Amino acid sequence: MFARFLLLLVVFTALPVSAQTRAWLDRAQITYGETATLNIETSASVQSIDYSPLSAQFDIAGQTVRRSFEMVNGQSRAKSLFAVGIRPRGPGVLTVPALRIDNVDTTPMRLTVLPPSVQPAGGDADAFVETVLDAVQPYVQQAVGMVVRLHVAVPLLSGQLDQDDVPGASLQRVGEDIQYQREIGGRRYNVVERRYLLVPERSGALVIPGARFNGQAVGGFFDNIFDDGRKSLSAAAPVKRLQVLAIPASAPQPWLPLHDLKLRYVQSPRAARVGEAVAIELEAIADGASASQLPPLTIPDSTQAQVFADPPQSDEQFIEGRPRTTLRRRIAIVPLKAGALTLQGPRIDWWDAAQGVVRTAMLPSLQLQVAPGSVPATTVDDGAPMSPQVDGADTRASVSTIALGRHAPWLLLVVVLAAAFAWWRWRMPVDAMPVAATQSSPPEVQAASLAAALKQGELAAIAHALCTDAGIRGDDLDTVRTRLDDAAQAEAVERLQSARWGSGDAESALAALRRAFAKGAHWRKPGTKKESLLPPLYPE
Repeated sequence: MFARFLLLLVVFTALPVSAQTRAWLDRAQITYGETATLNIETSASVQSIDYSPLSAQFDIAGQTVRRSFEMVNGQSRAKSLFAVGIRPRGPGVLTVPALRIDNVDTTPMRLTVLPPSVQPAGGDADAFVETVLDAVQPYVQQAVGMVVRLHVAVPLLSGQLDQDDVPGASLQRVGEDIQYQREIGGRRYNVVERRYLLVPERSGALVIPGARFNGQAVGGFFDNIFDDGRKSLSAAAPVKRLQVLAIPASAPQPWLPLHDLKLRYVQSPRAARVGEAVAIELEAIADGASASQLPPLTIPDSTQAQVFADPPQSDEQFIEGRPRTTLRRRIAIVPLKAGALTLQGPRIDWWDAAQGVVRTAMLPSLQLQVAPGSVPATTVDDGAPMSPQVDGADTRASVSTIALGRHAPWLLLVVVLAAAFAWWRWRMPVDAMPVAATQSSPPEVQAASLAAALKQGELAAIAHALCTDAGIRGDDLDTVRTRLDDAAQAEAVERLQSARWGSGDAESALAALRRAFAKGAHWRKPGTKKESLLPPLYPE
């Protein structure tokens, strides 16, 4: 029975899952003659993608698709990853056009194609390895992008690419290997690109051992006659040497060497109410650092408001041979009194590793006009005011975590008892449920409650209002549908169920509910029952 309670809790807390599609390039900059990979990941049910818009500027070099399944909020969802190789027909700054996936268009992307480079050391060798660093005189603790490329011009049977550790520095592999093709000196090579993050730990000379490749390739005519058709293939990159600089005496603390740092408000409200949370979202884009190297992205505390920050969300990429991190963080602000509220914007001091100067990234102060709240603020034990009402699921989660720890045992008991009662109500026949409760409050009060929920737009609040008006304790929209005397309203409730527990669209469900219940709910009179289309199981 306890397992049923847990299953019921999972069903109650499930959220709707909608199809999601995103597209990205494996590299934002390539050299003419190389191949970039366009990746498209979608949860929509599509079997193939029309790549014809790419043919205006690119040659298609190959296509693959990989499908997988995952569980999201207790529901199984299929995911497809399409990959297509694109080879530019000329150098320049090109735009990868949008592609149509189901009913969604991907975002156009920019691809920089550099002119052909000078042939690297390797001559006419069947294989060679090169190491590229984005800085030759980095500072201590500066993130240095290191790219190792293996070029092979013959079919490989097997092989292994190794990179030794670097004494005096930490070396961390970043992401998966990238494979593409590159034309050098009229000969086409298959390239395996492997990326690393190098962080020097002390100043002075730093020696980076060259990467080594050993493998077996398909042999030529004499290899087939005198051997087993294979030939050994090996190559090694030359040793690289760096001169690491010490941390300057004038550098700010904490020490943060970068190439660039940009801050912006993704979401910045201008108005608020006392005791009600408003959401602020910040973004930082750091060129030359990983997420672990960046300081916290937040807003300083204020005596006029409470600040609750969600965990930051980071996206790390490797662009132009070095790491680039995008950091986003949502922050809930709960004003404590009415009037003008000024919150100081974030400020981060950093060291420009290219120019050797101190720079500061900062955002202007946030100005909010706070109106009086509809509910007086309560206080917690330590005297700090708490917000009685929070708008938005994310900010509710942030504020509620304050009091959750001390009351966790009681909350667990309440949840178990509520689940037991909901399961008992679920097992009770529909006819046995009390119908007289629908007359417990005047019709105008019920209509106001439902109208307020529809205006607010929260699907859970609408479901609760419908169940309350129907005299049902708990969340039983199936019974609500049987008691409605309007087909359009019953269909709207069914779409509400699909949006909450299935794959239905929340916005269309909310629009249908507002249309159907614009003049209130139409309930069946007590004692009437919808005639079944099937004969009774036990005829009288």
